[in-house]
Amino acid sequence: MAAERYRPVSIEDLPSQLVIEILSSGRLSAIDLLHLELTSRTFGGSHGLYPHKFGSLVDYAAYQLCVSHSVYGKMERNAQRGLFDRCGGKWKRVLRFLQSVEQSSDMVETSAGNMQITTGRYHTLLISNSSLYSCGSSLCGVLGNGPETKQCVTFTRINFPSPAQVVQVSASHNHAAFVMQSGEVFTCGDNSSFCCGHKDTNRPIFRPRLVEALKGLPCKQVATGLNFTVFLTRQGHVYTCGANTHGQLGQGDTIDSPAPKMIELPEGIGYIVQIAAGPSYVLAVADNGVVYSFGSGSHFCLGHGEQHDEFQPRAIQTFKRKGIHVVRVSAGDEHAVALDSSGYVYTWGKGYCGALGHGDEIDKTTPELLNKLKSHLAVQVCARKRKTFVLGDNGSVYGCGWMGFGSLGFPDRGVSDKILSPRILDSLRAHHVSQISTGLYHTVVVTNRGKLFGFGDNERAQLGHDTLRGCLEPTEIFIQEMADDVDIVPECV
Repeated sequence: MAAERYRPVSIEDLPSQLVIEILSSGRLSAIDLLHLELTSRTFGGSHGLYPHKFGSLVDYAAYQLCVSHSVYGKMERNAQRGLFDRCGGKWKRVLRFLQSVEQSSDMVETSAGNMQITTGRYHTLLISNSSLYSCGSSLCGVLGNGPETKQCVTFTRINFPSPAQVVQVSASHNHAAFVMQSGEVFTCGDNSSFCCGHKDTNRPIFRPRLVEALKGLPCKQVATGLNFTVFLTRQGHVYTCGANTHGQLGQGDTIDSPAPKMIELPEGIGYIVQIAAGPSYVLAVADNGVVYSFGSGSHFCLGHGEQHDEFQPRAIQTFKRKGIHVVRVSAGDEHAVALDSSGYVYTWGKGYCGALGHGDEIDKTTPELLNKLKSHLAVQVCARKRKTFVLGDNGSVYGCGWMGFGSLGFPDRGVSDKILSPRILDSLRAHHVSQISTGLYHTVVVTNRGKLFGFGDNERAQLGHDTLRGCLEPTEIFIQEMADDVDIVPECV
């Protein structure tokens, strides 16, 4: 009797409505949906559901996931239509775009697990399946491996005071910040300017330490500047601490703050969904697609057409006037990059060495569309000193700016050459890149298979190789896993 009651049921026997509920639960990626559609008749047929509008149950499920997505839901109707058209009228591609953008400043899903790569000045931080690893120069304790560590030549696990799962990380010149799954934030490195959020400024923080002032304020993202830190809470509020010489704390003054303090945002702007920190300025994206900037106005990085410092968040009018819905920003040393809801890229700031990608070295005082990439659907933008990277939805990487010890990844060009317009990295064509991060003179990418490739300067082992001084073309990086029950001595000096 029991056997009859619980007899095995084929997926083909399930009601279509139940199948749709399963597909649109939010646990599947656009790639997962595509695989289902290609391998099963059930998912590939329309079953009479909106036959003129959707070709299959998977297509309908992708549409449902898009409509319920936080980014898509906040877009204006014309912006939604623009994205749909850019994706060739395919809801699965729209969904892939939305999911890829969401992961670009966060964790990316790979076949080897969830990962995030972040590059600092002379070091690299990696999250792999909730564990955190670091390599490179441990200036002021930025690697988080203790006062005895000066350099790690391979990726070495960072230990926290108690077992914790790391979900997001940010690296700057001399300090780093980490967000836990609980929303707690830990920091380490140079705290002389209070940028780590601790009262002790007499010596560096050599191991990750909990930011006590943020207890009860769970965070989703952190961004580290030269000597200050920005914290974004799950409620969309922004807190800052550290040096405030140029008003980069957004508090309306130039007074340093020893502990994280909330920024009073202009009334009616909604909540902030993403933050990015340059050396002395901040970019913040609101849920309605408006970009706010504050801090140092040098090199026109604030995007207001002038070089005045801004002590409080100010909307970049170029985007607002044109109705451009920005979804992600990246703050470089001397220029900035933005990605809009249709996959278009905008750059502004100092044009030296072609970092802006417009085919010249002319400064742009306000955001300008990167026409060279108009035919490509971008999902991530990445800026650092005199170079820019753009990641396409097909996993291709485009770079422009200064080669800087080979950190642009073009082996056929000299280490000091200039690339004035975005050019595809042929050396990565065989791989589908899911995330990219670039430091001062080195760059690291993560592929959809969980592989790491680095290129550029490795003088301080910031690429995780102990034998190479530099890599002119992408070279695979391997992680030294450290099992809990095995005592392995990390390759640090």
